[in-house]
Amino acid sequence: MADLSVKIGQLQMKNPVMTASGTFGYGEEYADFIDITKIGGIIVKGTTLHKREGNPYPRMAETPSGMLNAVGLQNKGVDYFVEHIYPRIKDIDTQMIVNVSGSAIEDYVATAARMNELEKIPAIELNISCPNVKQGGMAFGVTTKGAEEVTRAVREVYHKTLIVKLSPNVTSIADIAKAAEQGGADSVSLINTLLGMAIDAEKRKPLLSTVTGGMSGAAVKPIALRMVWQVAQAVKIPVIGLGGIMNWRDAVEFILAGASAIQIGTANFIDPTITLKVVEGINDYLDRHGFASVTDLVGALELPAK
Repeated sequence: MADLSVKIGQLQMKNPVMTASGTFGYGEEYADFIDITKIGGIIVKGTTLHKREGNPYPRMAETPSGMLNAVGLQNKGVDYFVEHIYPRIKDIDTQMIVNVSGSAIEDYVATAARMNELEKIPAIELNISCPNVKQGGMAFGVTTKGAEEVTRAVREVYHKTLIVKLSPNVTSIADIAKAAEQGGADSVSLINTLLGMAIDAEKRKPLLSTVTGGMSGAAVKPIALRMVWQVAQAVKIPVIGLGGIMNWRDAVEFILAGASAIQIGTANFIDPTITLKVVEGINDYLDRHGFASVTDLVGALELPAK
């Protein structure tokens, strides 16, 4: 068996397979289906400083080879997480990572500071696709200045592994990644959902209450793969790839493109056992191709001669 262990910043994982925030609850929900301790890392659903009700229904819609969601970061806030969720998940034998969201830099900083106190939370993932209420609703992650500012502010209070999740709804994702790196990120994860829309032609109405929402699933994979490849060449920190990974082959492609680890999102809704199937598939691929370690596969894409 090949060595599947990977290291992201200070975060040591038993394998490169992680779950994407918002698709795996707090991990407990999947424990009836699989041994969740065999996953490299579980990124729990987005946590904000204050309680959020989320968007009105309907907030999910199917699309060809994908889905749209506009859940709106529904959660009970960081205090509830610390008091009620953390005690339940802290002893799960895998790396439990919290996705942190906010609508102002101060929100991110306050939430990250609380997470820094939790011994069994070794990393956070900053969702910088959130609208910045103080800047007219423009997402933090769509400008290099915004991405660097929020990362730097969180870095000052958070001393464990800091992953920054990048929005694909930008002109140059490589520039945004470099800004996060300059702000002190230990890693970047990408891509978050693409902005999409669905319409009911008969009713002449949008299918989502918010009109637009985040698109994920198999259809976004070629875009995500391209962006991971671009970012991996632009930064020196580890890249975590996600977006349309539906099987082990997709995961291997992201690793070849330069991802040190991958996240599985929408596929969890289709097959709750997919994470472990991907772990097995990656191991089998490494054995068949003579790789001793998964780290040897990172960025091993053979490009055509110029």
